Amino acid sequence: MHTSDRTSEHTSHRASDHTETSTRVLAVLEKRFGDAARTLAPDADLSDALPGFDSLAALEYVTAVEGEFGIEVDFVGDDVRYWFSTLDRTAEYVRECVEDQAA
Repeated sequence: MHTSDRTSEHTSHRASDHTETSTRVLAVLEKRFGDAARTLAPDADLSDALPGFDSLAALEYVTAVEGEFGIEVDFVGDDVRYWFSTLDRTAEYVRECVEDQAA
């Protein structure tokens, strides 16, 4: 296999992982917020876009994401308010955690 083929395959795999992770994170939100989550823009601030997304809902969201992906969020070391403020940021955080666990 040529190097360019491997690079293309790796890029395609990462894009697939990105989509799968985002889809699973969105599913976590949909369980709690239903239709409001389905129409959510990936970069929308969750506290503004989802009615009822308060501090308790945010904690439940983080806990649900931990359970969905088998990760543990470091509430002290990580900026949880930042990473869990949008769908895109949450998906990025999850991907990084999963990659760290695999390494």
